[in-house]
Amino acid sequence: MIHQYKLGGLPIVLDTCSGSVHVVDDIAYDMIALYGEKSREEIVGAMLEKYGGREDVNTEELADCYDQITELKTAGKLFTPDTFAPMAGKLKRKTAGVVKALCLHVAHTCNLNCAYCFASQGKYHGDRALMSYEVGKQALDFLVAHSGSRHHLEVDFFGGEPLMNFDVVKRLVAYARSIEKEHNKHFRFTLTTNGVLIDDDVIDFANRECSNVVLSLDGRKEIHDRFRVDYAGNGSWEKIVPKFQKLVKARGGKNYYMRGTFTHANPDFLKDIQVMLDLGFNELSMEPVVCASDDPSALTEADKAVVMEQYEKLAELMIRRRREGRPFTFYHYMIDLKGGPCIYKRISGCGSGTEYMAVTPWGDLYPCHQFVGEEKFKLGNVWDGVSNTAVRDEFAACNVYARPECKDCWAKLYCSGGCAANAYHATGSVRGVYAYGCDLFRKRMECAIMAEAVRMMEDNK
Repeated sequence: MIHQYKLGGLPIVLDTCSGSVHVVDDIAYDMIALYGEKSREEIVGAMLEKYGGREDVNTEELADCYDQITELKTAGKLFTPDTFAPMAGKLKRKTAGVVKALCLHVAHTCNLNCAYCFASQGKYHGDRALMSYEVGKQALDFLVAHSGSRHHLEVDFFGGEPLMNFDVVKRLVAYARSIEKEHNKHFRFTLTTNGVLIDDDVIDFANRECSNVVLSLDGRKEIHDRFRVDYAGNGSWEKIVPKFQKLVKARGGKNYYMRGTFTHANPDFLKDIQVMLDLGFNELSMEPVVCASDDPSALTEADKAVVMEQYEKLAELMIRRRREGRPFTFYHYMIDLKGGPCIYKRISGCGSGTEYMAVTPWGDLYPCHQFVGEEKFKLGNVWDGVSNTAVRDEFAACNVYARPECKDCWAKLYCSGGCAANAYHATGSVRGVYAYGCDLFRKRMECAIMAEAVRMMEDNK
């Protein structure tokens, strides 16, 4: 399967199953489109008819181009057959019961009242609560006990707002560090925060213990303050931006993400990206909102064309700023065209419900943070482990080949079948597909591949 598109002035040909990316000229682009459908002579004739007016185009050159395409096919870099279906599910079966990461919901409460919050202002459709040290400690013990031979373990402090339970966060990190050597493990901690409670103590802790920090900012003040308000209805932009700037400066401008959400109110999210850049932030992420389709914040079909255009302009901005010596990172455009994840990972996806789980303040286990509060998806708890094996098996069976809609999609080995939570909320099944999200993902990948191809070509020069 191949995918052809033109973007940024480049004719690009992507071979889905080999992962090969070819930047070609217009003639090769057109010949590849006809390859396999017409004979060598017919394709050469069609190119002569279309491009024959050019001095550099003749039968010999066109025949040579056709032969080069054939060589790429023979080398497994074009028209590569899909032979990965028998591998589907093999990785998850092999690692069944091995957990590598936990999302610790240390606070099911929040000091902001964000209108679009998928977690119902941090309560997850339940009661407000803070995780006790004892529950958190047991969660870490559960992770160690079920991590098999894995050395690197990941823990994200999440909420709600985790800094509302900062003392427990610090105690849990100290406990984890105290048992690393004994169990031959290393913990990688991440903190996700809205920034309201950031102070010098938080900054020192985060820079010492957290491999990454995720900071919530929606860009423009008017957009941010429209949604991210406190319980008195006051916007939080003025309060948090100086704190974010201080934290990022203390981290040397590295190992953080400024994470925004775009909604129906700002499908033109590039303006928000620009504001973040103007504030001095260079590690950025802007995510489409996760909410019910009838929510006022939900992206509409009319928004889609705007968002697609924004992704293209974002790629152009990244290329331009890189040339100017002012590069920045956009999370969804991070792609490695020379390596990337192994094929098993590209088939299997994120590992939610199997190697990655969320833990509530009460110690209950869920497949990921977006399923917390959905009782039928409760897997078990950190004392007894996974008891709801049916749900775990359902997630273990999730892979790109378990979704018929993915069969003919050129991007399937980049999204690995997509997000199970988005699929469930859109279709009622974790094996469904969130079609709107698929459209956005494909556009992001086209832009990411184009931007990276430009970077590689310019670096080679």
